[in-house]
Amino acid sequence: MDKAIFIHEEVAAALADGKPVVALESTVISHGLPHPHNIETARGMEAAIRHGGAVPATIAVFNGKLVVGTSAGELAFLAESKDVVKVSRADLASVVASGRAGATTVATTAFIAARAGIRVFATGGIGGVHRGVEESLDISADLTELARTPVAVVCAGAKAILDLPRTLEMLETLGVPVVGYGTSEFPAFYVRDSGLTVSCRVNTPQEAAKLMTTQWGLGFSAGIVIGNPAPVDAALPRQFVEELIEKALVSAGKEKVQGKRVTPYLLESLSKGSGGRTLKTNVALLLNNAKVAAEIAVAYGAVGAK
Repeated sequence: MDKAIFIHEEVAAALADGKPVVALESTVISHGLPHPHNIETARGMEAAIRHGGAVPATIAVFNGKLVVGTSAGELAFLAESKDVVKVSRADLASVVASGRAGATTVATTAFIAARAGIRVFATGGIGGVHRGVEESLDISADLTELARTPVAVVCAGAKAILDLPRTLEMLETLGVPVVGYGTSEFPAFYVRDSGLTVSCRVNTPQEAAKLMTTQWGLGFSAGIVIGNPAPVDAALPRQFVEELIEKALVSAGKEKVQGKRVTPYLLESLSKGSGGRTLKTNVALLLNNAKVAAEIAVAYGAVGAK
């Protein structure tokens, strides 16, 4: 096994036996949700995956190792410590070399999951092209990582704070299939419908699994974005969210928030501006994505076993 990777015993056994495994990122725990919502949601996502018949593998960096499948203590540390680095692909080597604890983004989680042999990954929303990219040139490493990493990411689309049309355009340019799960529109995180159509729709875990085997069976190395809309009872109106985003962007500009601070700042601003409604939606869609990812992982395992 790769010496840089430490795979938790339960996860290693599942992979060796060909059982379904679902990867989970850790940035949402350390930097995405406030305490105690972060640890409660992390545990809830792992429980949802187990209930669906798969093994959860939360990914992080500890003591110079890429850890696949964190322990209960490590999960609690990620949720409570203020000294956890947000690790994207460009930061991974330096964090590993330093021995510091790191929470992995979508890009880094996908990279590590693929090296460990995990093909399904659940998260909230992927990163993408930021609004005002003409000046900032801010484009998430998630997009380029998905272009070269064969992992299916179950998400509620891209984060609503992004430029969604440009994000979809770039994914198409990079050759990453964007699939609607039970929808023909690209989900917009808190909002079920963005008004932007996807090129492909699947309605069942089996259809998603067939698409995965076909994509990689054809020799493509790119991952797949599976857009799973937020639950109906938790989703928010598009206009309401857009107004909150506009206010948050103005505030971020005045305070000169840049780089890795942008997304956490905007998400916190939206939560405050909505009276906590966006936070509740975020938690609900994360749990729902974990559930769907487990179902797809089980179906993919069944297809691969034939």
